[in-house]
Amino acid sequence: MTIRTSVEDSVACIELARPERKNAITAQMYTDMADALESAAHDASVRAIVLHGNDAVFSAGNDIQDFLERPPSSESSSTVRFMKTLAAQEKPVIAAVNGAAVGIGTTLLMHCDLVYCADDAMFSMPFVSLGLCPEFASSLLVPLSAGYHKAAEKLLLGEPISAEEALEMGIVNRLVPPGEVLPLAMRQARRFQALPPVAVRETKRLLKAGWRSAVQNAMTTELETFRRLLTSPESKEAFNAFLERRKPDFSRVAGT
Repeated sequence: MTIRTSVEDSVACIELARPERKNAITAQMYTDMADALESAAHDASVRAIVLHGNDAVFSAGNDIQDFLERPPSSESSSTVRFMKTLAAQEKPVIAAVNGAAVGIGTTLLMHCDLVYCADDAMFSMPFVSLGLCPEFASSLLVPLSAGYHKAAEKLLLGEPISAEEALEMGIVNRLVPPGEVLPLAMRQARRFQALPPVAVRETKRLLKAGWRSAVQNAMTTELETFRRLLTSPESKEAFNAFLERRKPDFSRVAGT
């Protein structure tokens, strides 16, 4: 089992539970998370959703081998379904982040409503280093939150983001000691039990209304570019280097 789900005290918990692979996400895990999000959306007893990893790591991003075998080649892919389901979720989604959040482990946070992380957490979006481009509307949402120049530094150069920087960039709400992250997220999630659910959903809808269509357009454009780059010589060299545990040599790639 790689995704664990539960519902308690009006909170639906979705746990990335693959610690032996640093919670690297497979196609089946995307399917399971999308299923869990849809189930929570239709469960009247659920007032909020908490997404979390374990005490050591949130997610190392995509499982590379699984990703190469099952790339997001169509709108019906499990990856795309998860992205769209999270982006369209009407109920509050709260993320609790310990350790590393890499690639989609960071970009999915842009679609959560509240994000709490450990004060030693680390984030990164290394898409360019893999010969790829931003995903999940991050080319829109990161500059919207952090400003263009900071977003360019993190997306073009793939520089890691410390917990303090993530707070400054508006990626997270609050930093706490590692052992307090999930308890804080759960306390915040339970607060929605005492709030009127329709007013909460409508407020979330209004908060996102100004850029909802722009997010959808960005996701579509990014996905088209992502698919094209995934078959490029640069990307093939980057992934081969990753699998062979060496540094990529883009000077060997024709046309660079």
